Order: sequence, then C-alpha cells, then structure tokens
Amino acid sequence: MKLINSFFCFVLLLFVHQNLLGKILEVGPGKLYPTPTAAVNDVQPGDTILIFPNTYTGGYFISNLHGIENKHIYFMGTNVETVVFKGNAQSFHFSDVSYIHIENISITGQTGNGMNIDDGGTYSTPTHHMMVKNCRFYDMGAQGNNDMLKMSGVNDFLISGCSFLNGATGGSGIDMVGCHEGIITGNFFENMGSNSIQAKGGTQFITISSNFFKNGGQRSLNLGGSTGLEFFRPIDAPFEAADLDVFANVFTGSWAPIAYVGSIRVKVVNNTIINPQNWVIRILQETVDPSRFPPCGNNTFVNNIVYYSGSLSRHVNIGPNTAAQTFTFSNNLWYNHENPSVSTPQLPVTETNGLIGFNPLFNDESISDYSLREGSPAIDAGVLTNFIKDYYCNVVPQGMTTDIGAFEFESSISDVFNAELKNRFYVSPNPFFSCLTIHNIFPEQGKIIIRDIEGKLVYTNEVFSQQEIKTDLSHLRPGLYFIQNGTLFTPVLKSH
Repeated sequence: MKLINSFFCFVLLLFVHQNLLGKILEVGPGKLYPTPTAAVNDVQPGDTILIFPNTYTGGYFISNLHGIENKHIYFMGTNVETVVFKGNAQSFHFSDVSYIHIENISITGQTGNGMNIDDGGTYSTPTHHMMVKNCRFYDMGAQGNNDMLKMSGVNDFLISGCSFLNGATGGSGIDMVGCHEGIITGNFFENMGSNSIQAKGGTQFITISSNFFKNGGQRSLNLGGSTGLEFFRPIDAPFEAADLDVFANVFTGSWAPIAYVGSIRVKVVNNTIINPQNWVIRILQETVDPSRFPPCGNNTFVNNIVYYSGSLSRHVNIGPNTAAQTFTFSNNLWYNHENPSVSTPQLPVTETNGLIGFNPLFNDESISDYSLREGSPAIDAGVLTNFIKDYYCNVVPQGMTTDIGAFEFESSISDVFNAELKNRFYVSPNPFFSCLTIHNIFPEQGKIIIRDIEGKLVYTNEVFSQQEIKTDLSHLRPGLYFIQNGTLFTPVLKSH
C-alpha cells in the first residue's frame, strides 16, 4: 500500500478536528495572505487559517471573531517548530471571541504577554470555547509581571499539549483572571517566574491535571491570588478562586508547588511532589475583606506523594487571616529521602491515614520516571475520590482503592478499553509520555508506521503474529502523531 504522505497526514488531521467542510486559507510567504489578520477578513465558521513556516512579527489584534458549535475557526501552524511568532508586545490578542482553536505555533520574545485572550472588558459577554493545543511558549522578552498566556474573562476552554519554557521573572506561564469551566491538561512547564499557573479574580471550576512542572516558579500553582476589585469576573465574586480540581500532576523543584491563596473548595489530589525548595504548601489570604471574602479554607490535600530533602524550610507556610484549621489532609505519603526518620510533616490539622517515612519506590528518578514499582507502599493506600485518571490518563476503575501519587500502579489497572475497544486498533496511554502500547494490531496489514504531523516517518515495525507492541518513543518531540496499521489510522499526542 502506498505510504501516507504529508498532504494526507494534514487531511487526516482535519478529519480529527471534524473540520473537513471548511475552507483552508493559507498564510505565509508566497501565499494569498501574508499574515493571519489578513486572512481573518475572509474566514467563516469551520474554516482553517493554515500558517506556513516563517518568523512572524506578531502584534495581531483579533476581535469579535466567532465560530459556532462544531465549526470552530482554526489558527493552525504546519510545523510548531518553524511557525514562529517572535517579538512585539504580544503575538496575538484575541478579544471578545468564541469557538476559536489555536494549534501548532511557537511564541517567543514578547515584551508584554506572549498571547492575550480576553473578553474585551465586556464582563457580561465572556470569550468562550477557546482551545490552545500543541503550542510552544518560550524565552519571554520581558522580565516583569508578564505572562506567556494571559486570559481574562474566558469560559469553556482547553489548554493541552503545550510547553511553557523560561517565563518572565515576575509573570506566569498561564494567568487566569475571572475564568471559568476550563481544563489545563498534558502541558509542560519549566523555569517559570512567579507561577506556572495562576487562577484568581473570581476564577472557578477549573481542572488542572496531568501536567509536568519543573522549577515552576515561586509558586508553581497559585490557586487564588491578589486582584484589584474592578477586575473580578463576576464583579461581585466572593473569592479569588473556588472549585479548582488539581490532580495527577508532577512537580519538581520550585519554592512552593502548591499555594492556596484566598481560595475555597480547592482539591489537590493524587499529585507527585519532588524536592520543593522552601515549602510544600502555602496557605495565604492576600485579598482581605471579611464582609465579602471568606478566609482561605475548606480546601483539601489528599493522596499526594511528597518526596523531599532535609533542606525544606517547613512543610506548610500559613499566613494571617486564613482558616487553615478547616483544611483536610488525608492519605498523603511524606518521605524525607535524606533522613527518613524525620519525615513527619508539621500540618495545621491532624492528618487521616498519612504514610510517614516510607520510600515510595519510584521506577527511575534519574529520568524523572515517578511511576510506582512493585511493592511501593503507595499502592492501594489512597482514599477513593472522584478523580479516576492518572498522569498517563490511565483510568482507575470505579470502586477500587486508588494508589497515592500521580501514577496508578500499572498492574492494578484493568483493561478499561476492553468493553468498547476490544476489537479495534487503538493505543494507550493517549496522550503518552514516553512508552506507548499499540493494541489489537492486525498482522495481515503488514507493519506499524508512525508519522509526525508533516508526514515524516518516525517509527516502523514489521507485524507478524503479535497483537500488541510496546515501544519507547521518549526521543520524539511533543506533538501530534499518526499511527498506521495497513489502512487503519489513529492519532496520538505525545506529552512532555
């Protein structure tokens, strides 16, 4: 059979996005449109603005642009490494827009914010249904309170498969002010300034899962913050942040991986925390007004692994005007790997079923593989929660006791795909980090082929009698790939 080529790979990508009926508006040197904003004049719901390799100056302001449900407007680069928006105050400023999908571009060197998405100051009509996928934000050109991705008044959004490297000293990787109903998953953050992710100004109902944070800043996650009253969305929101779900993430380094700041009903569950520098947790109240804002409290810290050194200043830093006594600590594993006998944490309340001084037995710390080995005390030691996916997106079957940390022990995962996929060609986990398993291979199809988004062959394997192949693809760069078994295709996303 003729091998898949770059063009077919792109068509397949459009099929994945359910966007085959729209037009493709080509942007770049020698194309009909020199810049994305030039193409915006002709774009309609369901269309794709396809951006070809070039270094673009940025500074593009796009407002009142709207796709519709099932017909997003796509801003899509052909190659994330060579479609670069460099310099200027910002790359894009999307204002008062909806159903917009941004994918496969690089953003670097901005002196303001890398990308800005907001509601145009019309708080009653938020920007909504935004997707930012497989984008690279790196090497900010600013050092102040400047963010790689700034979002204000954005609802119903997804940020997935992106990398955030070398942020501004005083800024965040992702900064949210008054954002709601969003998912931030499968991203990589390294060398951030103040924060990797900040959620403040009335932000509510956000999921932060399956991300990797390496030296994520002074506070890797600032779950709350300090916001001028005129910027809250809604304007009368009685909290900086509420109802945030933080699960199945990995944190290495940073001053404090977790900071609850003027937040309520925040759940930090099943994360793996490695070598924080000063504190594991901060509990703070920076916006103080008892008549409007309840003290930071009624938050949870459950089923987390905390693996730390003796240089830690303190496990929990508690500021004034908080309600630290209302926090719940349960089933966390605390291990001082330099001196296990002094692993007991100083907590504001008594923990239920904590594991103190037990080595979690990671598979291979030298390559940041913090999944669990056979015999780990974290296996089956957690309390059952509503969060059923681990870092690799393995699904924890309902009704069983979960493991502690971001990774569910592999042998305790039932084949959750059996019921619906047992006769279909598929891969797991998806997204994947390093190792990928290809299931239900059909030997008569000849071989397994994997190509990147440009159609370049990155892997091939002859198929004989086996119905399953496990392969290490850690050498591949993060992004979208397509796996072919004869005439069958499936997309897979490599995370960080």
